[in-house]
Amino acid sequence: MASAGVQLLAFALALSGVSGVLAATLLPNWKVNMDVGSNIITAIERLEGLWMDCTWYSTGMFSCTLKYSVLTLPSHEQAARAAMILACILSVVGICASTVGMECTRLGGDPETKRHACFAGGVCFLSAGTSGLIPTVWYTKEIIANFLDLTVPQSNKHEPGGAVYLGIISAVLLVISGVIFCTSCLKKNSRALLHPCKQPPVSTAQPEDSLAYSLKDYV
Repeated sequence: MASAGVQLLAFALALSGVSGVLAATLLPNWKVNMDVGSNIITAIERLEGLWMDCTWYSTGMFSCTLKYSVLTLPSHEQAARAAMILACILSVVGICASTVGMECTRLGGDPETKRHACFAGGVCFLSAGTSGLIPTVWYTKEIIANFLDLTVPQSNKHEPGGAVYLGIISAVLLVISGVIFCTSCLKKNSRALLHPCKQPPVSTAQPEDSLAYSLKDYV
C-alpha cells in the first residue's frame, strides 16, 4: 500500500508537470519587454513566445502575430520548439504507461508486465523533464546575456517571462515523478528476486485408508 501511495503522489506530480509543459509551450510570454515611453498612456508591453509575438497597449488593445517561418528564428528558439514538443509527447506517453503500471490500477495484466510499464513511464517522465529543462534554461541564459550586453539598445532588451519559469518548474516536477516511478519499480523487482514465490511441496504419500484398501485387493 505504501508503494501505491508513493506512485499516486508521483502521478499527481507528473500530471502537474505535463499540464505545465503544455501551457509553457503555448504561452507567448517567454520573454517580456516593457516600453513606458514618454508617459504611462503610451506604455507598451511586448511579449515574445515560441509560436507568436504579442503586444499589449495601455489602452487595453492586445494584438498577436504568429511566427510562420522557422528559418528566421534564432537557433535557441528553434531548439526550444523541438525540445518542448518532444517533452510534451514523452510526458503524454509517460502518463499512459504509468497508468498501466501503477499498483492501484487493474490494467497491465500480470505483475511483471506492470513493473515494466511502470519503469517505462518513469523513463518517459525523466526524458520529458530533461527535454523541457534544457531549452528553458538555455532560453533564460540567452535573455540574460542579451540584457547584460551593453551594445544592445535598451528598447531591445527583454526579461524572462512567466512561461519560462513555468516550464522550468514543470520540468523539475516531471524529473521528480520519473525518479519516484523508476525507484519504486526497481524496489519491487529487487524484492521479487530476493524473495521468489516458493511452491508448496507436493506430497507423494498415500493416505493409510487408501493404502489398506489397495492391499485388500491382493489378499
